[in-house]
Amino acid sequence: MNGLSDAPQLLPATPERLLRRLEWRVIRRLDGLLQGDYRTLFYGHGLDFADLREYEPRDDVRRIDWNVTARMNSPYVRQYVEDRDITAWFLLDLSPSMGFGPAARPKERVLAEFVGTLALLLARSGNRVGAILYNNRPERTIPPGSGRKQMLRLLRELLVKRPAPAGATTDLSVLLSAGLNSFQRRSLVFVISDFFSEPGWERPLALLARRHELIAVRLVDPRESTLPDAGMIIVEDAETGEQLMVDTSNRTFRRRFQEAAERREEQLRDSTQQAGVALYTLSTEEDLVGAIVRMAALRKQRRPAPSRRR
Repeated sequence: MNGLSDAPQLLPATPERLLRRLEWRVIRRLDGLLQGDYRTLFYGHGLDFADLREYEPRDDVRRIDWNVTARMNSPYVRQYVEDRDITAWFLLDLSPSMGFGPAARPKERVLAEFVGTLALLLARSGNRVGAILYNNRPERTIPPGSGRKQMLRLLRELLVKRPAPAGATTDLSVLLSAGLNSFQRRSLVFVISDFFSEPGWERPLALLARRHELIAVRLVDPRESTLPDAGMIIVEDAETGEQLMVDTSNRTFRRRFQEAAERREEQLRDSTQQAGVALYTLSTEEDLVGAIVRMAALRKQRRPAPSRRR
């Protein structure tokens, strides 16, 4: 068995069933593969200031103390000690485009599985998790909490499908700004979306990354970038409801569709890089356990060298 993406099947109808399924089919495998080293996933969060020292190569430039640097005429960085108690926030895009994908496992269902898994990993160590849910407007806020009751509340909200406001389009800057205005202390923040949005979200994303430990995850479906040769089909814009008849047997049309998707990918990559944020990708066709292990390996590679106190 390869986890929650083995065979097409509907997401369990109740939070209790989904929670048990995640515990048995995902968490247990992750415990074996990561050997409990979830610091590779969550490194860098919950930090308390400890000391100052001169800047060294490979130090995280975000830890430079500019006031001290100006006084000393030499760059100084802040050193921190990790706080075991983490407050984790999930900023979740549940807009209409998240319903795209296979009938048994669209992006919104992958989101529920992924968030449920991360919340379980965090909460079982006594950490608190909360969420802001967005459906073309911030719909619901789940205050941080811990324990099984909090996990069930989070999953219950994710399993409820609510229609988006009529005439509204996705603007992720609204969701990100809601996080900026809500999170008082430094937190671990997950932004999970397909990033189909109106422009302008890059600045609030960059501000979130400066103030918090931020992990951005993009949910994708392969059919969003490559059309199959299926003849005449009707395609519908999930955000606006607009429908259009297209001929997918036309090679030129399929090529232009793929080129447009590649341009969108390049623009998204440039935008997140400018914001100083590493973007991780999770596909509707990907095994959830394998995806999390892959993300952990990538974060470990990007992890700055540990500072040594003098």
